[in-house]
Amino acid sequence: MTIRGLGKFTALLRRYETPITDTVVGATALLGVVAAISSASAQPTSSPVSLNHTTSQVQHQQHLLPAKPLTVESVTPGGGAGGVNGTGDIKLTFNAPLSPKTKLPAVSPNIAGSWKVSGDTATFTPQVGFSPDTRVTVTAPAGMQGYPGVLRPTSTLKKNYSSSFTTGGYSTARLQQLLAQLGYLPLTFHPSDSSGNVPSDDPKAQLSAAYDAPSGSLSWEGKYPAQLEDQWRGGENNMLDVGAVRNFEYDHGLTMDGDAGPEVWSTLLSAVAKGDKNQHGYSYALATQGGSGENLQVYRNGKEILYTAANTGVAGAPTADGTFPVFDRTPFQMMKGKNPDGTKYNDPVHWISYFNGGDAIHGFDRAGYGYYQSNGCVEIPVSTSQWLYPYINYGTLVTVQGPEA
Repeated sequence: MTIRGLGKFTALLRRYETPITDTVVGATALLGVVAAISSASAQPTSSPVSLNHTTSQVQHQQHLLPAKPLTVESVTPGGGAGGVNGTGDIKLTFNAPLSPKTKLPAVSPNIAGSWKVSGDTATFTPQVGFSPDTRVTVTAPAGMQGYPGVLRPTSTLKKNYSSSFTTGGYSTARLQQLLAQLGYLPLTFHPSDSSGNVPSDDPKAQLSAAYDAPSGSLSWEGKYPAQLEDQWRGGENNMLDVGAVRNFEYDHGLTMDGDAGPEVWSTLLSAVAKGDKNQHGYSYALATQGGSGENLQVYRNGKEILYTAANTGVAGAPTADGTFPVFDRTPFQMMKGKNPDGTKYNDPVHWISYFNGGDAIHGFDRAGYGYYQSNGCVEIPVSTSQWLYPYINYGTLVTVQGPEA
């Protein structure tokens, strides 16, 4: 028996030398080769070739097709990318379909997640995600394998391939949304669409939103004076954020520095999942000085709850203007120091809330109020300070306005 048309046979073998991605494709390729043999044998030739000789030639032809090296064509996120959402998939695309038995790539830092191989792509899906400002490296190890071709050995990745990117920081806008949601800001978040309603019990969705805040707006709850509302900056750090973070830190046993660092974010996301809301409301204090008619106004949950005459600092010990968060509180203290004339004082003061260095809102007995009389504090009657004390919390903002003595 002889087979004619060896040249055509060899050309068709090359044509069908494709990766076998499944049984159907492999069978189709082989049937094509068989059909080619039948067609070639029907053609006349002046030089018949024996079957044994043809088999030898085919084997020789097979040796002429070296394995194509497996290579990485692209990575997502791209190498060197920054500001990446740490919950997103990581994808490596190769120049050929991958074997289902191939080695898998690895990510560093190592976090919970899963790899999936489909065609020429290997995809890592985090269970939750990477921390902010983290350098992430994905490595495809040498020895990863592609599918073999009909006449070509299995393709192999010759050496390790690595690519790195950096996750972004958490969003200030999202910080504000969550603090409002938990009642630490006097605002309500209104998402632009249903995608902004992030499930509280979905850690990955919450982490993704921490990187990329859903669009929407924040509106005031109740009425506050312009001295507070004018300090608000949506999506930007501002004094209201500092006060709210301090309040949250105190409630959850964290160091009170007003900075939303990793520990605050971790605790905040946990509080959201638990529905752990602010239990003491939102308060704001506004002290007005000027030598006469000095007063203290306090707002709670969008309503004015106190208007009282007050004293501020005398010349040489003035009360500084500005807005400050309360950082320390105590019901009673013997307050010591020096008067502007150099004499010492050691006075009993009550229901004290420090907001700026040694300046505090507190109760102190005076013959009258409404003037420059203190050594820098905002003084009010003792009975009034006792009533007010439960409504001034850690992180409560105190604004002092008007001409200093």
